[in-house]
Amino acid sequence: MLILGISCFYHDAAAAIIENGKIIAAAQEERFTRIKHDESFPTQSITFCLKEIGVRLDQLDAIVFYEKPLLKFERILETFTQVAPRGLKAYLYALPKWVNEKIFFKSLLKKKLKEIGHFDTKKTPLLFTEHHISHAASAFYPSGYEDATILVVDGVGEWATISISKAENEKITLLQEIHFPHSIGMLYSAFTYFLGFKVNSGEYKLMGLSPYGNQTSEEVNRYKALIYQHLILSKGENGFQLNMEYFTYLHDLKMIDEQKWENLFQIKFRKEEAPILQAHCDLALAIQEVTEELMLEILEYAKKLSPSKNLCLSGGVALNCVSNGKILHSQLFENIYIPSSPGDSGCAIGAALLAYHHYFGKKLEKNIALENQTAYYGPQYSEDDIKLIFRQYNAQFYSLEENELFHKTAQLLSEGKVVGWVQGRMEFGPRALGNRSILALPSIKNMQTQLNLKVKFREDFRPFAPVLKAEYAQTYFQLPQNANYMEFVVKLNHQHRIALPENFAILPPEEKLKTPRNKYQAVIHTDYSARPQTVTPQTNAKLFRLLDEVEKQSGDILLVNTSFNVRGEPIVCSALDAYACFMQTDIDILVIGNYLFLKEEQSKSTLNLFKNRTFSKD
Repeated sequence: MLILGISCFYHDAAAAIIENGKIIAAAQEERFTRIKHDESFPTQSITFCLKEIGVRLDQLDAIVFYEKPLLKFERILETFTQVAPRGLKAYLYALPKWVNEKIFFKSLLKKKLKEIGHFDTKKTPLLFTEHHISHAASAFYPSGYEDATILVVDGVGEWATISISKAENEKITLLQEIHFPHSIGMLYSAFTYFLGFKVNSGEYKLMGLSPYGNQTSEEVNRYKALIYQHLILSKGENGFQLNMEYFTYLHDLKMIDEQKWENLFQIKFRKEEAPILQAHCDLALAIQEVTEELMLEILEYAKKLSPSKNLCLSGGVALNCVSNGKILHSQLFENIYIPSSPGDSGCAIGAALLAYHHYFGKKLEKNIALENQTAYYGPQYSEDDIKLIFRQYNAQFYSLEENELFHKTAQLLSEGKVVGWVQGRMEFGPRALGNRSILALPSIKNMQTQLNLKVKFREDFRPFAPVLKAEYAQTYFQLPQNANYMEFVVKLNHQHRIALPENFAILPPEEKLKTPRNKYQAVIHTDYSARPQTVTPQTNAKLFRLLDEVEKQSGDILLVNTSFNVRGEPIVCSALDAYACFMQTDIDILVIGNYLFLKEEQSKSTLNLFKNRTFSKD
C-alpha cells in the first residue's frame, strides 16, 4: 500500500511517501527551490518521493493533504466578523488568495498533481486530515509506543492551537483543544517580532538569545510578572487565553501593537539588525521561562486526561528544545518522543501515516514503527554529481579509500579546520544531523565566533550544537535518554564546568560569550546548556566512525555539528549546493562521500566566481 502525504501553502512545504506503513522518502520543498521556508506546492519533493520508490501517481493508493482548507477559511471569515470593521486591510489582502486558491482547493490540488503525472481520483482518493491530528500522527506512529499522551502546540492549525490526544495501538483520540486566537505559539512569535526577528523563522534566535538574560536580575521577574498580569488572562486547567488588547494579528498584518508593548515593558521595539541590549536578553529569558512554565502546566493537566507513561510531542512549539529539556527533567513521563520534524513539514509524514492506520485500518507494527525512527529520508548525491562539479568548475579533489578518508578528516579537524560534511541521504526536518553538516572541533579557541562570522554569516550570540557518541552522553550532560534529533537542551554535568566569575550575571552579552566555561566552549552556552545530538553505529554509522577517529587522534569526544548552509538559505541538498556553499564561505574542507576537497587547492578563477556574495538577513 502506497500513500503520499503533502504539506504546503503556509510554510515549510513538504512531501512524504510510505509503503505498508514504512516511511520510504520525505523532503522539504525549500531544499530543491533554495527558497527558505518555501510554502509553494511541493512539486519537486513529490517528484523525488515518487522516483525514490519507483512509482507513478496513478499507482498510489491515496494522496493525503495535511489539513482541511475549508475549516481554515471558516476561521478566517469568523475572525473577521468578530473584529469588523477593524481588519479590513488584512481581510482584503487575504480574501483574494483564499477565494482563488483555497475555496476551490481540491481543484487546485488536482491541477498541481496532474502537472506531475496522470492519476484518477476514482482510483486514487484525495483525503484531508485535520492539522493537529497530522502533527499527532507524525509523533505517535514512529514512536514505537503502544499507548501515549500526545500534546500538539503551535501557532494555529484550522482552529486548534493546543490539542491533547490519547493514543492506543492504532487509534488516536482527541481529548481537548484550545482554539485560535489563544495560542502559545502566537505569544512566542509576538516576542520574536518585538525583539526584531522574523516571525515563523526567527523563533529559534529568540530561544538562543534567552541564556544571555540575567537570571539573578529583578528585571526578568518583573517582565514575567507583566506577561502574566497583562498578556495572559488564564492558563492551566482553566484553559489558555491571551489578552487580545495587546495583539493585532486578528485584524492586522502584524503581530502586536508596538506602542502598547513599549509602554508595558518600557523597552523600545527592536528593529532588525539593531544592537542587542541587555534588556532584550532579559525579555527573551522572561518569555522563554513563561513558555516552559505554560508547557509544564498543560502537560500536568494532559496526564490527568491521559495517564500514560509515554509522551509524544509535536507542533512548532516542540522545536523549542529548551522547553523540551525542562519537560524531560520534570519526570512527568518516563519516555518522550519528538520527531525530527515536529513542525508543519512533518505533517506530510503524519497525514500519510494517519491515512494508513485510520482510513485503511492497518495494524501498527512495532518493528515498522522503530524503522521509522530516523531522519534520513531525503535525496543523496551520485557519482555523476561529483563529475558535474569537476566539469563545471574544474574542481580539485581527492578520492580516498574509506579508512584514509576518516583518518585525514579527523586530522584536519584536529588542526582547527572547518569541514563541510555530506554523506548519504539528506535529513528531513530543520536540523542537520550529520549528513548535511558543518563540523569543527569545539575545543579550538574562538571557534564559535569563527563559525558565526566567517562561515554562517550570522549573529555572534548564536550557539552551536555538539554531537557525540551516545555512550558518553550521560557522563558529559544531564541527559537521561538519547537525543537523536537534537530535540533537548540540557545542562553540562558539574564536573566539566569552569567556574564563572562572581560578576558574570551583570556582564554584557559579548563578554559573557567570551568568558571560559568549558573545554568545548563553542558548543556550551553561557548558562552551561547545550543541545546535544547522540550518535550510535545504528543511527549514523559514518558520523560515529568520524567521532571515533577524532577521539583517537585528539582525545576530544565532541564535535560542533551545525547545518550546512549560510544565513538565509536552506540546508544544502545536492553535491553542487554543497560545493557552492563551500566556495562562498571560509569552510576549509569539503567532504562528499569519499571525495575530499581542499579550499586552498581550488583555482583562483573558481574562487572569484563565488566571492563578493551577499547573504539574506534572515
